Amino acid sequence: MLNSLFIIPNRKKDVLLRVIILSAIYVLAFCVRLFSVFRYESVIHEFDPYFNFRSAKYLVEKGWYEFFNWFDDFSWYPIGRVVGGTVYPGIQITAAFMYWILRAINFTVDLRNVCVLTSPFFASNTSLITYLFTKEIYGPSAGLVASALIAIVPGYISRSVAGSFDNEGVAIFALICTFYLFVRSVRTGSLFWSALACLSYFYMVNAWGGYVFIINLIPVYVFVLLITGRFSHRLYVAYSTFYILGTLLSMQVRFVNFQAVQTSEHLGAMAIFILLQIVNFVNWIRSLLDTKLFQRLFTFVVSTFTITALAGILIGSATGYIAPWTGRFYAMLDPTYAKKYIPIIASVSEHQPTTWASFFFDLHILTLLFPVGLYFCFRDLTDSTIFIILYGMFSVYFAGVMVRLMLVLAPAACVLSAIGISQTLKTYMRALKYQSTRVVLRQQQLSTTTQQPSLSTQQSKKGSKKGSNTTTTTTTTDKDTTSNNTTTNNRYPKEIALVMVLAMLFLLTFYVIHCVWVTSEAYSSPSIVLAARGAGGRRIIFDDFREAYYWLSENTKPDAKVMSWWDYGYQLTAMANRTVLVDNNTWNNTHIATVGRAFASNEDKAYKIMKSLDVDYALVIFGGVTGYASDDINKFLWMVRIGGSVYPEIQERDYLSNRGEYRIDNGGSQTMLNSLMYKLSYYRFGEMMTEYNRAPGFDRVRQVEIGNKNFELEHLEEAFTSEHFIVRIFKVKKEANRS
Repeated sequence: MLNSLFIIPNRKKDVLLRVIILSAIYVLAFCVRLFSVFRYESVIHEFDPYFNFRSAKYLVEKGWYEFFNWFDDFSWYPIGRVVGGTVYPGIQITAAFMYWILRAINFTVDLRNVCVLTSPFFASNTSLITYLFTKEIYGPSAGLVASALIAIVPGYISRSVAGSFDNEGVAIFALICTFYLFVRSVRTGSLFWSALACLSYFYMVNAWGGYVFIINLIPVYVFVLLITGRFSHRLYVAYSTFYILGTLLSMQVRFVNFQAVQTSEHLGAMAIFILLQIVNFVNWIRSLLDTKLFQRLFTFVVSTFTITALAGILIGSATGYIAPWTGRFYAMLDPTYAKKYIPIIASVSEHQPTTWASFFFDLHILTLLFPVGLYFCFRDLTDSTIFIILYGMFSVYFAGVMVRLMLVLAPAACVLSAIGISQTLKTYMRALKYQSTRVVLRQQQLSTTTQQPSLSTQQSKKGSKKGSNTTTTTTTTDKDTTSNNTTTNNRYPKEIALVMVLAMLFLLTFYVIHCVWVTSEAYSSPSIVLAARGAGGRRIIFDDFREAYYWLSENTKPDAKVMSWWDYGYQLTAMANRTVLVDNNTWNNTHIATVGRAFASNEDKAYKIMKSLDVDYALVIFGGVTGYASDDINKFLWMVRIGGSVYPEIQERDYLSNRGEYRIDNGGSQTMLNSLMYKLSYYRFGEMMTEYNRAPGFDRVRQVEIGNKNFELEHLEEAFTSEHFIVRIFKVKKEANRS
């Protein structure tokens, strides 16, 4: 009786095993993203997350009403920013909600720690929802593999490590959840699942502007089902509910509002919704009319609809009701568009086209297994596999156009690769299992044959002729069946099957090693705290950013205005609590161009610009001493290009040498060597010895000796330089008294 208590039925064993595996994956997905906390401390990473942290803090302290009506006068001086109407508030609301729950159960925790761990927490949830999504498409085995792959894939980890408090940290969970619920609603035709998909989509709209990918991919999927003859009432119910309810919910987000029905990015979803109604109406009419009358009516309806739609689009575009395509959308279709017409977009490193090295770095073996999964999906074509095929193909294209969208490709690559891995292992493991079973059966047959008594043999010979014929026929039939099974199930020799299984395990092992290494070394280093290795291998920490921001907060007036390039705006307002002219929101190209013009001008002209903007301090980032390559000198040409896009007197060719090269040594142009950016970066640098056997003023990033050493500042004075010369702050002098 005691033994029977511990006997678990086979079906429950499968469920228990899946729960254990998914629990281990959940913990793994969370823990692998904690390298940055263990190595540095609990800090917010990068630039954008600092605004998210600051606004989440404002939400917790001030409440809902104040947050949604917040006018931030610390940014974009003297314009300011209406935060409530220009932000996707999903991640701030999520962090505040988790913080309030923890406080409600008497779990004392700092809001900063909640924000640091939000992305790892949602990464664990993403691994679970990926299991459900893949299970819905191809079964539980592929689901478990996909869950394990996405838990550690570098393409997703890059935006979900501890401290990466960015929109994508929660948005990818919402993306996969929306896809899963919609695919399930198409399979079941249930209003319940479709309504849940709308709620998930609403959360996605709150979290990230990438929701446009969803509202365009799902209509394309519905259209493909229509043209392939897969229309059903289940599809009609799922999409009609999703579009109507999802659009109404998305309009509740202030930053989206009526864009959901007015902008060109959303018109495709509306067109497919109308088309779906027409198809359903036509099917109903077809059941009531004869063939001839139906053909006439069908021709009339299609012609009327086409003419009306074209007229509506033309009138809407002419009157401005339908907004034109945005520059970012054009940049997705043409990778060279931004560089030609919108340099502010092209200047961002994550908006650059993706190289093959980046694909392998962020996906590793998934780049090879991705087509294998596509093959199996095409082989077993269903409504669900059509969706993942479309998701995979579109995400590959967009990830190739913009490296940031590798984040959208990573889940699709994990799902398709998991299908390929699962089916491949099933095929060859079945071959191995069959060979083993065949050997056991053959041994049993041999042992049975040797144990038969001779009497039985004699009696079998005395049987009737008819019985003998029947026995012979039956035996022959059994052999034929066995032969057929052998041909069907054992298409591969045991050796080939064993080699393929070992090769797959080998690839997966190296995938794990690569993912852990990339997470540890490449994606767990916060940009605000830098690290390097000394000559003896010891670790050197450069904490210049926080040092400079703390100095600003303690040694400048509370209403001081700081001019810097837009990259550092969010960090300055969040950590130094000082007013900035531009920040990472980049909504006003003219204002950014004005700052670029100031840095690109000579000191006299720049002083006039700074005084017109009430600038008190100018901040630059310089890496010539430490070898930090992401400094303002390397970004300077983008400042020139952006400034020149608004102010024609700023020409890029003036900052290049006679041979068209960007140089800061003696061969550099005089315009470059006398620009404000050059003087602020290299002030007093000509006196420094940076490397042994090198002349003073040797730039360790550009690997040259600077061309203009002996100069003094007339309108600015050095106020602060960080320990390793990375952050330099200069105070703008007051105008001299008139004589």
